[in-house]
Amino acid sequence: MGFKLKVEGAETIELGIENILTVEFNTDTPDDSNARSTDLGTSLSIKGKILTPVDGEAADSTIKLAKWSLVPSEKADCYRKVTVDVISASQVVRQINLPNAFVVSYAENYGDEEGVGTFILELKQKKDKTTMVKFQGGFGE
Repeated sequence: MGFKLKVEGAETIELGIENILTVEFNTDTPDDSNARSTDLGTSLSIKGKILTPVDGEAADSTIKLAKWSLVPSEKADCYRKVTVDVISASQVVRQINLPNAFVVSYAENYGDEEGVGTFILELKQKKDKTTMVKFQGGFGE
């Protein structure tokens, strides 16, 4: 299984199968609700590797994720369109689209045993645009 990430905004950020280790999609309602709440949130947690450029390759795109995490909320570019493809046997089995995603947190961890390091990107969909989230599957059928 593999994953592809595409972030579209002022610039396009693309990370492929070699970068991304895990993706977690969540929907959340208040824990104190006794019925289906209208206060629904959607989030993505993406964990991956920071790669070293080899033989003149372009710099790893994770630096662009770090820079996006620093965009202040006053700027429209803090919201970007995010697409995640979940791939198995060379076919997309899930596609998740968050059209107005923003960075909740971004962290990089470095160590001498796992190569350059790892990153964790936590995203949320802008709450008033939750109905625009698309969670699709069954592409091979």
